[in-house]
Amino acid sequence: MSLDRILLSRFRNHRETAVEGTAQFNLLVGENGAGKTNVLEAISLLAPGRGLRRAQLADMPGQAGDGGFAVSAELVAPGGDPVRLGTGIAAERPGRRLVQVNGAQSSALSLAEWLSIGWLTPAMDRLFVEGAGARRRFLDRLVLALAPGHAGNTVRLETALRERNRLLSEDRAPDPRWLDAIELQIAEAGALVAAARADLVARLDEALVALPEAPFARPALAYQPGGPLDAEGLTAALREGRPRERAAQRTLTGPHRDELAVTMAGKGQPAADCSTGEQKAMLIAIVLAHSQLLEGYGEARPRLLLLDEVAAHLDPLRREALFERLRTGSAQVWLTGTEIAPFEAIAGEAAVWEVSGGAVRRVS
Repeated sequence: MSLDRILLSRFRNHRETAVEGTAQFNLLVGENGAGKTNVLEAISLLAPGRGLRRAQLADMPGQAGDGGFAVSAELVAPGGDPVRLGTGIAAERPGRRLVQVNGAQSSALSLAEWLSIGWLTPAMDRLFVEGAGARRRFLDRLVLALAPGHAGNTVRLETALRERNRLLSEDRAPDPRWLDAIELQIAEAGALVAAARADLVARLDEALVALPEAPFARPALAYQPGGPLDAEGLTAALREGRPRERAAQRTLTGPHRDELAVTMAGKGQPAADCSTGEQKAMLIAIVLAHSQLLEGYGEARPRLLLLDEVAAHLDPLRREALFERLRTGSAQVWLTGTEIAPFEAIAGEAAVWEVSGGAVRRVS
């Protein structure tokens, strides 16, 4: 299955854009600010979450529109009926995200059942030097590609944590029985989230070990839990920590404190202390290993990789290695660039669009 007939309506600088006739490799070429990343962002909204920019819904409608936007696409299978996925917001309810599957109302979480989407953007180049929250979001996106139910577990965990933090921050002491109930929800959802993260990191680290040392620097991964991994242990830790956490007015133990530790294999150096080029190479290695991992576990959902401006920062040797690894997989790949030259190795087999001023024109 592949994604095709992608429509953007009043989305950022795209008033009405149609992208049809897709291939395994899909290139969006144009000047900076033309709207290439906007197309990738629109595609990323066909998965749970806030998309590759993590933008607010209110920031996505085009300035010349009525305050709403729509994004839709078809999952096309040879010999089968296409599945139409759509999302957006209505002008009269700008804070509510709408989702449809074949014209029927659905939830954003349900999108994970249809597509597995991963991405790599220039903003992620600082992943290893930013706070742990960015790495947890990155890890959860990788988990979601393998386990669609992970999205629901993380939402339940975050909802229960917000409620517990609210209770902890009130002037009066919270009802212990109400805390018991909330902490049980945190523990049950948290144990599932932690188990999924730990399993993914173990699998991914094993896949990375099997990759060659070159041309991309190979990272070693470790999962560092923010609390007990089992529900019973986490429940006990939350109950015991109430006095300290009431003083802090927030929950200090649990999966929301998890960390993904990354070191450069061979050097044993934390990724945060490596050069910018080494960090970029390790990030690419993780994305490629994750794609390979999904291949090995027989992922049945269509898979997409959205790679924003990735080729421009690689030398010819690493670009060719990247394309070759992508070529041997089954994921549909979307790449952006300011010129076609870095993509010459795949230009003959790719669908290519020229993007200019929020308009998309097929050129090959």
